[in-house]
Amino acid sequence: MSENISLKQRLLVLVIISFMAIWGIAIVFTYSEAHKEINEVMDAHLAQASVLLVVQSSHELDEIEVEHANSPHKYSPRIAFQVWEDGDQLRIHSVNAPSHHLADIDQGFSNSVIDGQSWRVYSTWDDSHAYLVHVAERNDVRNKLAGTIASNLLKPVLISLPLLAIFLWIAVARGLRPLVKLTQEVAQREPGNLAPLDAVAAPQEVMPLIERLNQLFARIGASILKERRFTADAAHELRTPMAVIKAQAQVAYAATDEAERMHALENAIKGCDRATHLIEQLLTLSRVDTLDGAAELCSLKDIATEVVAALAPIALEKDVTLELLADEDVLVNGNPELLKVLLRNLIDNSVKHTISGTSVQVKVTQKKGEVSLSVSDDGPGIPEHEREKVLERFYRPLDTKAVGSGLGLSIVKRIAEVHNASLQILPMKEDRGLQVIVTFER
Repeated sequence: MSENISLKQRLLVLVIISFMAIWGIAIVFTYSEAHKEINEVMDAHLAQASVLLVVQSSHELDEIEVEHANSPHKYSPRIAFQVWEDGDQLRIHSVNAPSHHLADIDQGFSNSVIDGQSWRVYSTWDDSHAYLVHVAERNDVRNKLAGTIASNLLKPVLISLPLLAIFLWIAVARGLRPLVKLTQEVAQREPGNLAPLDAVAAPQEVMPLIERLNQLFARIGASILKERRFTADAAHELRTPMAVIKAQAQVAYAATDEAERMHALENAIKGCDRATHLIEQLLTLSRVDTLDGAAELCSLKDIATEVVAALAPIALEKDVTLELLADEDVLVNGNPELLKVLLRNLIDNSVKHTISGTSVQVKVTQKKGEVSLSVSDDGPGIPEHEREKVLERFYRPLDTKAVGSGLGLSIVKRIAEVHNASLQILPMKEDRGLQVIVTFER
């Protein structure tokens, strides 16, 4: 069946085919049973006719010479009988009966072929065993009668099928009207209209579809809102480094002193580095926002080892020691590249904000079916009222001195959400220092 066929046509065709198949089986069965019953009825009539002939013969045939009996009935050429005295002398027979025996047996039913015609014959003796009676009927009469009955059975079917198709078409059209209405409502919507579809008058079968569409509209609306906010925030954040680069380039262009020119160029390069870092963070955040789930089993110990080794030179430049505490290897279901980004952002934040001469600790632990990845430092920490705010995009505390884009922890939060992990920000001691804990379900 074509994939482009409408649901209405599909239902109608399937229902009509089903009805025709069922009616066809019923007709075949009915015809077979009717044919069987008709043969039995005809056999009973033959037997009854033979009994009447036997009774008649025993009373009157002594006075009758051999003769041909005629019947005015329209079926008389198709019905024949014979009466034989002592089984060898033909005393009376119908016009269409031959001069020899209609059957080779003298008791019961049999089939004979006479002059190319098939006959059903019943043979019997009278009580005195003096007269043998053969009563026969042509088989084509029986077949024609069965065919007539089957035709009469077919006529209601042939008449009812078109009527049934019309009523089914009307019923299917009325039943699918909510879908048609839903289609028209969606087709007439403006591209930006993501309001939920009305499900009050919808039938129960259509409710799941409407619910899924409304959920889809809600996700699309949230995604569009998020993209708009992201674009606005990105444009705002990129404006500052671009302005700094332009200003420093103008200073270098107008400078007459070589030292002043070099200083301006160095500041311009730093602005380029900051803009590059911001763009990388934005691209990472955009990529993470498109993901919905984890992919494979990952070793947190291996990931932590790789990231710590990569960031160790940066930490040494600030006289900060990176420590990795992971006594045993543990596995989580996740995306290894995203987990590296998560840990890299946590370590980068800690190195930036911690005090020189101290250390940043990375721990991988497991207990009670949970796996935790934590990064702690000896920095100034984050006040309790700002711990939720620092997870927002582009948010940076007013008193922070470290250079950054305000995206690091928001990226960590999003990656944790993708992995169905919880995120905690806690102080180390006396409201100083910071510990960020990401807990995964093992």
